[in-house]
Amino acid sequence: MSPARQEIRFARNGAGQRIAYALSGQSDEGDGWLVRAPHWLTHLEHEVTTPVWGPWLDVLGARHRLLRFDALGTGLSDAAADPPTLDDLVDQLATVVDQQRIDRFAMIGMSQGSAVAIRFAARHPARVSRLVLLGAFARGPLVREPGPATRRMVDAMAELVEAGWGQPNPAYRQMFTSQFFPSATLEQAHAFNELERASASPTRAAQLVRAFAAIDATQDLAQVRCPTLVVHQRGDARVPFEEGRFVAAGIPGSRFEPLHGDNHLPLPGEPAFEQARQLLRDFLPAPSPRRRVPSDLTSAESRLLDLLARGLDNAQIAAHLGRAEKTVRNRVSALLERLDVESRSQAIVQGRESGYGTEPSR
Repeated sequence: MSPARQEIRFARNGAGQRIAYALSGQSDEGDGWLVRAPHWLTHLEHEVTTPVWGPWLDVLGARHRLLRFDALGTGLSDAAADPPTLDDLVDQLATVVDQQRIDRFAMIGMSQGSAVAIRFAARHPARVSRLVLLGAFARGPLVREPGPATRRMVDAMAELVEAGWGQPNPAYRQMFTSQFFPSATLEQAHAFNELERASASPTRAAQLVRAFAAIDATQDLAQVRCPTLVVHQRGDARVPFEEGRFVAAGIPGSRFEPLHGDNHLPLPGEPAFEQARQLLRDFLPAPSPRRRVPSDLTSAESRLLDLLARGLDNAQIAAHLGRAEKTVRNRVSALLERLDVESRSQAIVQGRESGYGTEPSR
């Protein structure tokens, strides 16, 4: 994937921090959004050119409009002082999709991004149409295997990262690369080493090691209501295969697909990559064409649709128009019929996709 084929934007959270996100893939379909939940090793600018992520981004954007972002403290997003919690990452995801005004979308979670995707889907069931989890874990190692030995391992890894993450010598980062992708080619391993260094500062990387070791989305699994596909490599050296089974067993009705390989995620060039590509293609339906707002709406209908698309309720619309709330309710019902939609939310989506709902009002 070429950097020229993505568009980088920024969203601000309630604290005014800038979260960098990128849009790529298909752009001419109405309900074809696919959102990648945030995981650690991302850098919107660098990852598109790597032989590890570039082919994956081509797969994800082949039939969908792909949105992905760098979590605060990583990549192109603003720095952050405090270690992130799972709720922090879920809130950042909400900030970005709200900024882009995406009401409903499919979502993919990779590695610890799966825990973020699981919690978001559990808390916002109306917004997530389908969920794909790759190399997933709902529980970090401190939760899966609590005890002094695991704590010592996590602390030692974090200290090693802080000491060596930013050094030109990739030996420290290679420790992680060997866990993530033991079967990587030299080119893939080198590219991933460099992406690690670009993704976060040594201090932030050490914070993330500790934070993700304690992540826990166990209680969210049973609350996921959308169709879910869980894909896990049998020999995954980073996240145990049994954790993938645990995630799949906890989500009602989910589909579990084991793949043969020892990489954390299938890499281009191995059979599992093509198998994963086909699984995603079969599981994520092709987007349906965008439904356009009729071009012959009256000025009153256009005005009403604009107010709806801005998220106003009937009482607020009545105040804008100087009409009785009952009158507005009747006019909204007539507009839904005119647009050939079944609900107010569908009218809002159709209006926003056609440019309604922006300031100043029409």
